[in-house]
Amino acid sequence: MSVTEQKEDLAMLGWAITFFIIAIIAAVFGFGGIAGAATGIAQFLFFVFIALLVISLVANALRGRSPRA
Repeated sequence: MSVTEQKEDLAMLGWAITFFIIAIIAAVFGFGGIAGAATGIAQFLFFVFIALLVISLVANALRGRSPRA
């Protein structure tokens, strides 16, 4: 996995966490529609992050290189 792929994966996870926090804050203040929308976006981004992580791990494993520290 290249450095660029790692940064993109972490950025996407950061966005998922951000939308999740927005959803929690909106739910606490009673904005159900905003909370539901933010939760949906966070869930979508989280699963995209997981899929890209798995794909990059498989691609790295197929390349046969050992991980660098």
